[in-house]
Amino acid sequence: MNERTLLACLVASLSSVAIWAHAHTAIPVWSPAKGVLCDRFMCASDMGVSRSLTEKYLGVRTATRLFSKGEFSLTEFTFANGIFCDVNERLCRMNRYYGADGKRSGAISKRYTALLFGN
Repeated sequence: MNERTLLACLVASLSSVAIWAHAHTAIPVWSPAKGVLCDRFMCASDMGVSRSLTEKYLGVRTATRLFSKGEFSLTEFTFANGIFCDVNERLCRMNRYYGADGKRSGAISKRYTALLFGN
């Protein structure tokens, strides 16, 4: 293998490692109060995405930005770290996707479910 080919392989390998690391970077979701979860874009309670909680914990500007984006579900939402919560199911899952059977396929997150719904 010549030096150029070897160098190209090395660069390609390092690039894919950097992309993987970026995609798996932990984005904080925290609980500033009992029954409340926030990321840097929104806050929610067991009733759903909340303008008043977003204003309280993230500021009026963030709340205005979020609620000016048009219609979106206040009862089914995904945090920036990929955790999906459904108020009607009273569950948070590791992702929002569906399986071949038409049901949510993400594993239940006991941690976030307990923080948001107290289950």
